[in-house]
Amino acid sequence: MKKSIIAILAMVAFMVAGLMASAAWAEKTKSGEVAAVFKIDNTATFGKLTKSPVEFTHKKHAVDHKIQCTECHHVFKDKKNVWKEGDKVQKCAECHKSPKQNEGEMLSLYNAFHKNCRDCHKEAKKGPTKCDECHPKN
Repeated sequence: MKKSIIAILAMVAFMVAGLMASAAWAEKTKSGEVAAVFKIDNTATFGKLTKSPVEFTHKKHAVDHKIQCTECHHVFKDKKNVWKEGDKVQKCAECHKSPKQNEGEMLSLYNAFHKNCRDCHKEAKKGPTKCDECHPKN
């Protein structure tokens, strides 16, 4: 009897720990659940990468720094961002397809990442702005 109670308590403790850990690792948003930290890896678009993928801290940007979702997420129609929280989040490469060339007014994937991230960090005067600060050597 004591062994079964201990086993049940251990299972409950394990489940509670698992729920707490998952809460720390993911954030619920109107657009779905997003990992607190994830790698931006576009090997499929760029082929072999010359620099390591960027580790993006979504929770730090969205919650700690209170950066609005539309600073990163966008869908442009008539030169206006019509994306709103709750809309589907697409990967950047779905629209910014070409890693090197611009298609009309569309920035290349490379330029879209660097313009959005690096320019924001420079304007805020905080955050990484040099290559190896975002792309650490493996």
